[in-house]
This record gives sequence, structure tokens and C-alpha cells, in this order.
Amino acid sequence: MKFLVDEDVAVEVTRCLQPAEHEVSLVAEVLGVRTDDVDIWHHAVRTQAIVITCNRQDFLELAGTAPETGVIILHRRRTRQAECRHLLQLLASAGETGLKNNINFA
Repeated sequence: MKFLVDEDVAVEVTRCLQPAEHEVSLVAEVLGVRTDDVDIWHHAVRTQAIVITCNRQDFLELAGTAPETGVIILHRRRTRQAECRHLLQLLASAGETGLKNNINFA
């Protein structure tokens, strides 16, 4: 699967996706630091990437107005390992069809 990871997601979470052979792009590397959420969303739509973010409010609104791609809202947990575990469990249970064009929470 193809993911676009927002700046507010911990690097450890990004690393847990790589061994599973997912295509992972970081917003800071692809679009630059402090890119507007609207620009992140448009890039994700253009590249057919699923956004992973901790920014619930803004991305729920964007997903509601333009649902052309999926978004995973990552809940902050006590440890990064717990965040990784919840994200990987979501990916395993939902699969690509459950993630695309949907709003998911991990």
C-alpha cells in the first residue's frame, strides 16, 4: 500500500511500515516542512496515497469534503510501540480495500 505520513506522526511509526514493504512517503521530504493540510490532502489524492496523521480535526474535514483517498487517524498512545501495534493491526484487518476512500482510526 502507498502511504503519505504527516509530520505529526512519530518516526518510529513510519519505520514499522517499511518492513511490510509498504511505499511510505514523508510529508516533510516530499512537500516540505509545515505544508498546509489542504496541500497534503491534494497530493495524497493525486498520488493515490493514504494519509496517516494524528491531526484528527483537519483531516476529518478534508476527507468529508473530498473522499478520493483514505485517511488513518493515529491516536497518540503511551508508547510508540503501542501506536505501531494498533496501526499494523488496522492494516491487517482492514486491508487495502478497507483503507482506500475511508476514514480509519488506529
